[in-house]
Amino acid sequence: MNLKMEKREGSSRIIILLFFIPFLIWILLQFLAPFVLQPGSTHDLSGYVVIADNENVINDFPSPWNAIYGCGDRLCHQKSERSFFFNGNQMPFCSRCTAIWLGFAIGLGIIIFYKIELDKRFLILIIIGLVPIGIDGFGQLFKLWESNNVTRLITGLLIGIICGIAIGIIIDELREIYPFKKKRKVN
Repeated sequence: MNLKMEKREGSSRIIILLFFIPFLIWILLQFLAPFVLQPGSTHDLSGYVVIADNENVINDFPSPWNAIYGCGDRLCHQKSERSFFFNGNQMPFCSRCTAIWLGFAIGLGIIIFYKIELDKRFLILIIIGLVPIGIDGFGQLFKLWESNNVTRLITGLLIGIICGIAIGIIIDELREIYPFKKKRKVN
């Protein structure tokens, strides 16, 4: 299965960079957070998605680390057994969410240099990318197994990369429908 890819040039690269740079900064801040905090600053951050379970701990962190951990607190379950620890601190997001964010940045990074056509082959690639995370998620849901952080990292990276590329393709499609440059009227 060959994807239609061509080298990207010009202003479309700049548009993609405008999306890539914030995601790159976001993922770098996530990886820096446990190292910047004092060792052992985070305890078990396990909780529920959409609920701020750890505000009492996170609010004491200096900025911007409190905001990063606060996003993790609301957007991720942060189960400690499903998270990476560095410097004696839990990451702001679980291993799968961290990998999805990282994959998203990688996917956007790929799209900076290559334009990929949205066609049947790419749609098949999206489905193939969803299968591993789906199998792992359903297996855990039905208590068939408990995957480890390496499995979560791989499945998260895979879907994150595909989503990052898909966002780049959507941006390209929107640019064709709604050009950012105004066309000159010919008299």
